[in-house]
Amino acid sequence: MQQTNSGTVPAAAKRGFGIYIHWPFCLKKCPYCDFNSHVREDVSQSRWRAALLQELNHYAELLKQRGGEGRIVSSVFFGGGTPSLMAPETVAALINRIRQLWPTRNDLEITLEANPTSVEAGKFAAFSQAGVNRVSLGIQSLNDEDLKFLGREHSASEALAAIDVARKNFERFSFDLIYARPEQDRNTWKRELERALGEGTGHLSLYQLTIEENTVFHAARRRGELKELDQDKAAELYELTNEIMAEKGLPGYEVSNYARPGEESRHNLTYWRYGDYIGIGPGAHGRLTLNPGEASSGSGNPTEKLATRQHRAPEIWLETVEQAAHATRNFDIVSDQERFEEMIMMGLRLKEGISLAEIRLETGQNLEQLLPASRLAALGEEGLLVKTDSHIRATSAGRIRLNTLLSYLLG
Repeated sequence: MQQTNSGTVPAAAKRGFGIYIHWPFCLKKCPYCDFNSHVREDVSQSRWRAALLQELNHYAELLKQRGGEGRIVSSVFFGGGTPSLMAPETVAALINRIRQLWPTRNDLEITLEANPTSVEAGKFAAFSQAGVNRVSLGIQSLNDEDLKFLGREHSASEALAAIDVARKNFERFSFDLIYARPEQDRNTWKRELERALGEGTGHLSLYQLTIEENTVFHAARRRGELKELDQDKAAELYELTNEIMAEKGLPGYEVSNYARPGEESRHNLTYWRYGDYIGIGPGAHGRLTLNPGEASSGSGNPTEKLATRQHRAPEIWLETVEQAAHATRNFDIVSDQERFEEMIMMGLRLKEGISLAEIRLETGQNLEQLLPASRLAALGEEGLLVKTDSHIRATSAGRIRLNTLLSYLLG
């Protein structure tokens, strides 16, 4: 714990203190998407702006009451859904309110996710004026046929045009691509990836296609209409991706994220390093380390971690905020063991791994007290996990098989 003039700042908040704002609306639901996104013909910007501002006020008061003062906001992230459908005035009002309620870092990172349609790209200048300094574009592919397969509304030429507009309007920009698509091979992916790198971005998010439940693709697979790429071929593409990105000076710093040194997503690093963050908007999650409440029995840990979750349905969320002044459905205490497990699940995604000192600060226990030595040794012998005097981290082979690794480690 670090003492400041404004109070006590827990270790988690020193690893980052972010604010996530969820805009749940899209023009169309993509067939692979299982996010909390919804299609609506009419959205009242004024009502949503007022409700989101009220949620910021609510969390500022909660932190004030529970010893959460003295924190410095390190990042703001507008996610969704499609937050580029927000009015720039709404974005500006939220950024201004955050600056009024909390001190912010001089290099505060403010990211907005956007789709590369011409209409939304035309709003980029207004978003930049509102205070956004980083945009993340949902490109997904630079091939028109694959864009149709992925259910995207834009063409490859529109995607490249949007990248050009982003380059001119924002200090930093990133974009997403989805690979390991059905029947994709090394040569086609290599050409597409090299084309993407030619756009000069300092950050790329490269996701393997996964079929999630309750999606259009999941139903298609069940009917036998969609066949996923063979797992061995997908792993081969992952290794190829890491090789190419490292050669081009954008090494992988997380399972699916690649950046030039210093260009990493600071907001996402807050998640992966198990920092604190506020989540507002329908279905948004948060993690806040606070002073223990009066009713908490405690475990000797001087702090209490809260897991927060807001109402998921947009209309219910909006009405609840208007009637009750906030729409957080759950304020659940995260036990020390659960903190450790969450830290492991997030931190092993990172190439840097997890600091053993931070595990002690978060849980009050050493790694050896929290994990059987036999499991660590077995994964080490398999070449999937490395433990040093200061860190625990998954190897490249371990990150390819991260779900299996985590299941064994925490099972």
